[in-house]
Amino acid sequence: MVASQSTADHRAAILALAGTSGSLSRTDISQRLDLSAATVTQVTKELISDGLLEERASAPSRGGRPAQILGLAGSPRRALGVKIAPDRLAISDVELDGTVRDTSVHDFDPSSADALGNLTDVLREVIDGLDGNGSSLLGIGLGVPGGVHDPAEGIVNADILGWRGVPLGRRLRSNLGLPVLVDNDVNALAAADCLYGRGRQHRDFLIVTIGAGIGAAIVASDVVYRGAHGDAGELGHTPVDPNGPQCVCGNYGCLEAIIGDRALVAAAQRDGVLAANEGISAIHAAADRGDQAAQQILRNAGDILGRSVAHVVNLVDPETVAIYGEGTTAWQHWRPGFEPALRAHLPSVRNSIPVEIDRSDDQTWTQGAAALVIATPFDTTGATREQGRQIRARLTCTNNLQQDNNHEQRQPVL
Repeated sequence: MVASQSTADHRAAILALAGTSGSLSRTDISQRLDLSAATVTQVTKELISDGLLEERASAPSRGGRPAQILGLAGSPRRALGVKIAPDRLAISDVELDGTVRDTSVHDFDPSSADALGNLTDVLREVIDGLDGNGSSLLGIGLGVPGGVHDPAEGIVNADILGWRGVPLGRRLRSNLGLPVLVDNDVNALAAADCLYGRGRQHRDFLIVTIGAGIGAAIVASDVVYRGAHGDAGELGHTPVDPNGPQCVCGNYGCLEAIIGDRALVAAAQRDGVLAANEGISAIHAAADRGDQAAQQILRNAGDILGRSVAHVVNLVDPETVAIYGEGTTAWQHWRPGFEPALRAHLPSVRNSIPVEIDRSDDQTWTQGAAALVIATPFDTTGATREQGRQIRARLTCTNNLQQDNNHEQRQPVL
């Protein structure tokens, strides 16, 4: 008998929950997924029979019968997470629970004539080097520093990469024969935070990133808010100074054009803090040595960022704010400007909102990209469409996650 679509979705969601949250009881599953006890009992029974779940132990009883604990059985399911940057690729093999098994970094030129072909070659080499040649892969998630209208389609507009209408998702699906999801890299960070971090305590939070670009992601009621065209959270392109410098987007005075890495380096060179061949790390080093001019540049950046974040907090009313990005390595110099500016522009009812500074490295970004795939079984909006269906099918497949060739033919797209 063929399982109904709802039953198939329940199977995938239960397996994904067991993978992302660890061992848990049937009661936990029922509460977390808002499923009836009868449905959970029936579906978990089938999953155990299929060899996908296993009973591991009994939870301590509070009086009455001890609850049986369930966990994933067999080889771990995984996803590849890819962070695309203007000068490199970072690729990680990520398990369902968020464990990053391996990360590799590769040179990459997004402006080259065959950028997508080069990307395909790198990914194929990584996949071929995995245990079982990637047979347990659910799919590939890619985080890009730009706009993606539809993660399932994966058409990218990224000024910083020089990409306009690039069919990234379609090319990779066709060339690699795997499900592919693409989204803005900060949205991908938020997807990971929903699965493994703040999302376990908060339903509404704001992520802000500082570094080469300035970005944001809004999580509302446990869902990453993408907006009508997938461009929600473009904090870096909000107008700050109409007389400011030109931004990579073509407008003038955007936040990113004023406090992004390139803008800070230009200011430091103009003020004599840096030589012409020095970059952002030299500003951080100078500030750490006590150079007051370098410290003032970063403090001013913090002040502008604080006011900008206050605007977003007043608009979306999050429970907490998290700041990521390479720029956080110098947060001690941003903070003296950021904190007073943020608090001064919030009403008293929001003035105590916590701000957390999180680590940011290649593994952080790639775990986020992989989370685009791993979060698919929890997608109740249908946004991932056919790609989501294939990912869920691979998750619940008992036959070594055979590829679904009914919909994806491994034929190169030129």
